[in-house]
Amino acid sequence: MKKVQQGFTLIELMIVVAIIGILAAIAIPAYQDYTIRSKVTELVNAAGVCKTSIAEYYQAKGAMPGDAKVGGCSDVGTANSDVPAFDGTDAITVKAIGTLAGQLGATVTYGLQAKCAGGCKGAAITEWDCKAKSDILAKYLPASCR
Repeated sequence: MKKVQQGFTLIELMIVVAIIGILAAIAIPAYQDYTIRSKVTELVNAAGVCKTSIAEYYQAKGAMPGDAKVGGCSDVGTANSDVPAFDGTDAITVKAIGTLAGQLGATVTYGLQAKCAGGCKGAAITEWDCKAKSDILAKYLPASCR
């Protein structure tokens, strides 16, 4: 008489559990990095909006504004980003707050620095450097800042 197998053997179940464990060990850290990177986007967007306002002010007046408020930057933060700050010369910085600050640890500042042809005293802004004033790990920054 022929016996019909009913269900899975213990070894088959152990193999499935091991495969799921390996996949989870790879997927969970990647997902955590992805969520932090998406929250860092709030910092990038806040600095980007302020960058536009500062650049328009500089183009219209020929000099950098004294602070972020004069430059037209927002005075409202988000759940993960503080209000953008401008140093009055050439740098915009945005600090991480809330859960993002906890996830980033000690490195919580995203910044942009204006680069001008011959210094920012009336010369045109040629680019905004996000590496000079940022202390966030490169893996969390946009590809253009790595």
